[in-house]
Amino acid sequence: MERIYIGMGSNLAAPQQQLRSAIEALAQLPGTHLAGVSAFYQSDSLLPGQPRYTNAVAALDSRLAPLDLLDALQAIENDQGRERLERWGPRTLDLDILLFGDRLIDEPRLKVPHYQMHLRAFVLYPLAELAPADLQLPDGQRLSDLLTACPFVGLERLPL
Repeated sequence: MERIYIGMGSNLAAPQQQLRSAIEALAQLPGTHLAGVSAFYQSDSLLPGQPRYTNAVAALDSRLAPLDLLDALQAIENDQGRERLERWGPRTLDLDILLFGDRLIDEPRLKVPHYQMHLRAFVLYPLAELAPADLQLPDGQRLSDLLTACPFVGLERLPL
């Protein structure tokens, strides 16, 4: 089994409930154990004029292959009403593979580590709740260094 971190986000149709439903679906994936979930965080959308996002990170231990997991995540998104109308547009649910064990993955459909996670406080801070601070990413970066370079600005940690 490999430790996999999944970024989760929603800004439509009761975002906190969308994330809770996604967590339940992740726990049901074959060959997969839900190892943990971060707190929920709220942040502004990357684009103006959209509702605020609710984000979290889930840790999975799984035997699924990367593209099989990606297909399963997209099926969960679709089941929860995800429409892919515009890049960075509002969404009921977004599930991204952030890290997949110690693998570097460069496929047309999947890039791991997630190509923009180092820029996103709403990914890094929830990830830090689950992963060791000295975690070295497959590309050589350390989580602690990414946190230092990406301040906790514009984030609100929601009560449990």
